[in-house]
Amino acid sequence: MPTIINKDIDYLLETTSRSFFLTLQNLPKKIRRQLSLLYLLARIADTIADSNEGEKQWLLENLQNYNSAIKSTTTDFSKLRNLQEISANPSETKLLRNFEEVINSISIFDDDDQQKIRSCLDIIISGQILDLERFGISNQNGTISSLSKESELDDYTYRVAGSVGEFWTSMSLKHLFSIKSSQYEQFFDNGIRFGKALQMINILRDIPEDLRIGRCYIPTELLDSQNLTTHDLLEPKNMYKFKPIYDKYIEIAFSHLESAIEYILTIPFFNFRLRASCMLPVLIGSRTLNILKSHNILDYTNRAKISRTEVDSIISKIKRNVLLPRFSRSMMYYNLDRDKYGQIEPI
Repeated sequence: MPTIINKDIDYLLETTSRSFFLTLQNLPKKIRRQLSLLYLLARIADTIADSNEGEKQWLLENLQNYNSAIKSTTTDFSKLRNLQEISANPSETKLLRNFEEVINSISIFDDDDQQKIRSCLDIIISGQILDLERFGISNQNGTISSLSKESELDDYTYRVAGSVGEFWTSMSLKHLFSIKSSQYEQFFDNGIRFGKALQMINILRDIPEDLRIGRCYIPTELLDSQNLTTHDLLEPKNMYKFKPIYDKYIEIAFSHLESAIEYILTIPFFNFRLRASCMLPVLIGSRTLNILKSHNILDYTNRAKISRTEVDSIISKIKRNVLLPRFSRSMMYYNLDRDKYGQIEPI
């Protein structure tokens, strides 16, 4: 396996990024380190935001101090010494114990890449701060807080994931290839929607778990339209009332994935590693959505997920077809939605 940054940081990546590590290790070398480091930096912030330890204000201060430390050229870690105490997960604890090395690794890049990493992370952390302000720490009194408007959900998916698609696009255009100026705006927009798609899938998949820690990302204005409350979503029998809302967001996620496919098809054909790295989350995401759309997501005892065997099968198909433009295109569209693209034969 190729070294990404160094042995220690690569170990942190492998133990904390799970399936995303499969994408990171196969990225082209010229952008692999930037995206891997951004992931780790964002994962540290996510661990702080999702911690059950400490009060809400203390966690907010830690997030803000962490962001300030990243932005500073003369980094002061004095306010971040106790980060390792806020996670019970062994992998996350190890990551937090090594946060200084992770932050200092930003300096291995040129000034422009450093600025882009810091800028993207600033957007991500702003989303995590909003999340913490809205929901607080894990539910301890039986209340479930919800977003109010659909615009808030779209804004959140941009901040924590769409911004990563934007960063990914910037790195690709700077280090790997160029496209026509007339394609720039659409390419960046598709990159943003790529990130939003993956975050929306996570939100839909995690609805039952989020509810039980007091979080509901489904906006109140939509729940009201179906005479539902957040607590109603704790009952599997209410799926029939929730389904119109759920189906709407399934379709939004599918639409975002269509844009992700357009994104991949814009990448010059000779960039095989980049195209393969992008194809993996699209194919896993589309398979997950096809499971979710026929699943009672409110049934907490029956979690919808894609198996490791299926992931391995997808990886094998990508390896066979990434060098064949027509086949790789057909494979992505076929797996996106079998009902919509049923006329395309499976690969």
